[in-house]
Amino acid sequence: MKDPKAQSQQLEFFEIPSPCVGVCESGPRGFCKGCYRSRDERLYWLKVDDATKRKIISACVRRKKAVMAKLRKAQELKGEGATEQFSLFDEPPERS
Repeated sequence: MKDPKAQSQQLEFFEIPSPCVGVCESGPRGFCKGCYRSRDERLYWLKVDDATKRKIISACVRRKKAVMAKLRKAQELKGEGATEQFSLFDEPPERS
């Protein structure tokens, strides 16, 4: 059986790249509209360790999923077709 510790050390070999996609604009809640990082997460990216970077990336994925789900729900409430695309650059719909 392989040692899980040895496998995790192998994963540490590569540097974790920034999730930045070049859309550097904050949304209404202060998260970047491109990568979904907070201001502090963007500011301190080069100073945090790899474990923290992984946590930030996981948080970004959750934030993006939440925004996408909210946009889909807004489309359904408006009666728009599910096949219609929406822009990630639009403001998220207001809560009722």
